[in-house]
Amino acid sequence: MNKPASSKTPESNRIAKVLSRAGVASRREAERMIEAGRVAVNGKQITSPALNVTDADVITLDGKPIAAAEPPRMWLYNKPAGLVTTTRDEKGRETIFDALPNDLPRVMSVGRLDLSSEGLLLLTNDGEIKRKLELPSTGWLRRYRVRVKGRPTDVMLEPLRKGITVEGDRFQPMTVTLDRQQGANAWLTVGLREGKNREIRRAMEAVGLSVNRLIRISYGPFQLGELKSGEVEELRRRVVRDQLGLSLEDDSGTAKPKKVHRPPRKGRR
Repeated sequence: MNKPASSKTPESNRIAKVLSRAGVASRREAERMIEAGRVAVNGKQITSPALNVTDADVITLDGKPIAAAEPPRMWLYNKPAGLVTTTRDEKGRETIFDALPNDLPRVMSVGRLDLSSEGLLLLTNDGEIKRKLELPSTGWLRRYRVRVKGRPTDVMLEPLRKGITVEGDRFQPMTVTLDRQQGANAWLTVGLREGKNREIRRAMEAVGLSVNRLIRISYGPFQLGELKSGEVEELRRRVVRDQLGLSLEDDSGTAKPKKVHRPPRKGRR
């Protein structure tokens, strides 16, 4: 007796994962949108992220169909000081999303840099990339150029190299190198593998040093290089694939990526 031919079952994924891959938000943010009743599947509002969907399902957010998932993309951004790394700021301060070039698609930042910090910030259109890079298990080294007021010595810096507890927060050991003394200030290069809130500033204060400039120069294999303040540069898709272990259908785009200068206008989003 011949068995009936089996039809291939459409691949299904959790709804929050589908939303994040479509560039709507990170997976966690997508789950919050679902719980708030903003998402519907095939015309039916859902409030639980415990749902699998396929390409055959029609998904809407706030009544509008979500876009088809785009290929994963990443950009390097040289964040200027004075910008907030959030989509919206309750105090009305300018955010990085107000300052990004208008021809960029909807992007999310990987991690944050505080208001006074500057330098390398990774951007992506893919919520799964964001989640992967922010996981503590990723453990990529992040390096910073740090200017401090004071005259640091190896004795002062040793607690940072061993790991230090500040106001109940345990900071893991940092790599700290004294580059040069410049009058009342000194330049240091600091490396760490986790990024707690204002970690470097708080750790320096704990050993008697005051940070007056902080520039992130690398995030894992990604380097700030010669990117000027406010500029954005897209990474080659092949670089994204190789560094993140992604399987991309299209490995085109091997030409040198262009740099996009920050426009002098506000209110992009």
